[in-house]
Amino acid sequence: MSSLYQAIILDHSKHPRNCGELEHANHHGEAKNPTCGDSLSMDVLTENGLISDIRFQGQGCAISQASASFLTESVKGKSVEEALALERDDILVLLGVELSPNRLKCALLSLETLKKTLAQDSTDTV
Repeated sequence: MSSLYQAIILDHSKHPRNCGELEHANHHGEAKNPTCGDSLSMDVLTENGLISDIRFQGQGCAISQASASFLTESVKGKSVEEALALERDDILVLLGVELSPNRLKCALLSLETLKKTLAQDSTDTV
């Protein structure tokens, strides 16, 4: 892993963006990685089919926390359909590093949580 990407991942892990609870969310979801014990929850506010705000909370390694931070930054303002269409490789592009199979599960926890969250019934405002 290059030192630049290490520094960026550590920064997002130590100072995650969009971390915390979102009071007026209309979607909430949670996921856990039973292999390592990482856990995430997400709150999403959608308006007119767009993700207008998003927050996450959780415990885990630097990769899972950084991945959630990167992912929440990248989906804010996008449509729910665009967010649901994200795949494994999109997360790897956001992180900019190759990961071992165990670390890959950590990185993909944020995507799993986002998809579970958006699958929840909502009261999307118009």
